[in-house]
Amino acid sequence: MDTLLAIRARQITKCFGEVVALDGVDLDVAQGQIHGLVGPNGAGKTTLLGLLLGLAVVDGGRLEILGAPVERALAGPDGVAGFVDGPGLYPSLTARQNLVALAGLRGQGARTAGVDDVLDQVGLTDVADDKARGFSLGMRQRLGLAAALLTRPRLLVLDEPANGLDPAGKRHVHRVLTRLAAEGTSVVLSSHRMDDLEALCSEVTILATGRVVFSGPLNKLAAENRELDYRLRTSDPRTARELAAGAAGIRIVDDTCVRHDPEVCVVRALVPALDRLVAQLVQSGVAVRELAPVVSPLEAAFLALTEQQEAGR
Repeated sequence: MDTLLAIRARQITKCFGEVVALDGVDLDVAQGQIHGLVGPNGAGKTTLLGLLLGLAVVDGGRLEILGAPVERALAGPDGVAGFVDGPGLYPSLTARQNLVALAGLRGQGARTAGVDDVLDQVGLTDVADDKARGFSLGMRQRLGLAAALLTRPRLLVLDEPANGLDPAGKRHVHRVLTRLAAEGTSVVLSSHRMDDLEALCSEVTILATGRVVFSGPLNKLAAENRELDYRLRTSDPRTARELAAGAAGIRIVDDTCVRHDPEVCVVRALVPALDRLVAQLVQSGVAVRELAPVVSPLEAAFLALTEQQEAGR
């Protein structure tokens, strides 16, 4: 199965002086997968992205990208593109001139003839001849994505690609990334936007203080996570609350919301207990109209990590 991996990292470490940025990190990213990278500030996300882009080398462990071991830095692995800490652009040049210049710097692998194509892909055709200095943050992010697409990468590494995007721009970028993955390109993206990661990613890796605390599918995270709060909307709120109050592993934690929406109550439970409650509701003839986490499993895990780090200071 390793031949199908775009990234295979085993026990990689990276230090900056006495600071351990990454400590024994394992990471597998399959071909054609969009993989999210999550963690509080200082967790090691940027360091890991930099290693994937060839901006630094590991101090220990083994890193393979697109089937080849990575042994030196300052020369990004073939087939890999992306950006960390925002794209590097020339503010005095237009969007098109930026891409032509970057294509020339990259040499044979880049496609000067493909500039108009990638501008169209990221929705910047109308501003192709505007100078980058006048671009909003979201437009600069999209231009950075266009620059990465010039080389038709097999692995795309992106740091906060939705930063500054309005809803239309975010939808456009999501479509681009989803299409690339469907065509076989692997994508690793770091973001603090949990909704973006949940919409795009099939798997996520959560880092805390340089270590992996979770890596796998989002549904596995929901199953392994601590109890979550769920909004429960039914056709018979009174019966639903009575059943919830008497069910093992279920707690009604916010009955005050009933004053604002009488069809809703909030219950706290693990997934298995919630499944049993739903079965009871159905058997009692109560229709479940809504059942959704108040805070998503990914966001709950992120908040729990942040709380643990704050408590440890």
